[in-house]
Amino acid sequence: MNHLVPPLRVAATGHCRPERSRGIQEVTVKAVRIHSYGANPTLDEVPEPEILGPWDVLVDVGAAGLCRTDLHIIEGQWDPIQHPHLPYILGHENAGWVRACGSAVHNVAVGDTVIMHPLTSCGLCPACREGQDSHCENATFPGINVDGGMAEVLRTNARAVVKLDPALQPRDVAALADAGLTAYHAVRKAAPVLFPGSHAVVIGSGGLGHIGVQSLAAITSAEITVVDRSEAALELAGQIGAHHTVLATSDAAVEKAVAEITGGGAHIVFDFVGERGAELLAPKLLRNRGSHYVIGYGGTVSLPTIEIISREINVIGNLVGTYTDLVELMTLTAQGKVTLHTAVYPLEAANDAIADLESGRLVGRGILVPGRTM
Repeated sequence: MNHLVPPLRVAATGHCRPERSRGIQEVTVKAVRIHSYGANPTLDEVPEPEILGPWDVLVDVGAAGLCRTDLHIIEGQWDPIQHPHLPYILGHENAGWVRACGSAVHNVAVGDTVIMHPLTSCGLCPACREGQDSHCENATFPGINVDGGMAEVLRTNARAVVKLDPALQPRDVAALADAGLTAYHAVRKAAPVLFPGSHAVVIGSGGLGHIGVQSLAAITSAEITVVDRSEAALELAGQIGAHHTVLATSDAAVEKAVAEITGGGAHIVFDFVGERGAELLAPKLLRNRGSHYVIGYGGTVSLPTIEIISREINVIGNLVGTYTDLVELMTLTAQGKVTLHTAVYPLEAANDAIADLESGRLVGRGILVPGRTM
């Protein structure tokens, strides 16, 4: 793997500096773009991103994760929320090596291995002041509402980049930028009540869920039960921290098994599916005063208000995670406590990866790697 950065981009201080002028000839890079909803994205040649402001950072993409959010984007589910201008580049889980950056950037140097927080936040709004990057009032969301990282080069900003241990390779961590971060964020929020003797139930041990299982094992004392329709996913869950596994043959069978394992229901249910009936099953697996953490999405949570009140149960949403969450997750990864199970595809095979994800053939996370870093 050759990811050397051209010497002309390295400043004498070892920190970043703006790119030099490119001259008249336009430089292009390969990128996976969506042109219309409901149709497969295409591999296009697009102008290489440039430094536009003092806080900008250009990254040579080493890997971009693929997740169900990308499927929802292609379907058009995110259009009413984010209103992206088509065509644009997919890819919201990205890692690589710093190529160049603006004059104000001092937290990373050219050549550093980095992972990007999914949002480029402003640092000045009330949410940012509280460290809640995902709720920044002025954020952009590469791959969701602006050009993302399923490309050879990505433009982000200084607040989004997390410098990595040099031993970590982008293809091994890219999907942690969103899927891993989202899973860890949910577990981190629930950790204070997952004391010794508590029970956590994980629905879905695929791309997000298998990271959630590892996070639970790493930072909580809970007894972990995993529910999934896939025997392969359950086998993996047992290897990475689950104490019990339940094959989801029917809702009734799952309810019975979970009740027996937990002695009356889970303190926390983490729903990493959020559709196809999982969102309706999750509350039934709770004990009184338990909490249903919604991480996956696509379906509709439906609960009688009298049940919410009489059982004192909670439904808690989870959106990505904070910059600090991502730093903590990268620490666990460097320590070997969280590992991504991946299937690597060249960038040119993006639609093959999408088809494998849609059909359920993909176990773990799909990773797209530009040809020059394969």
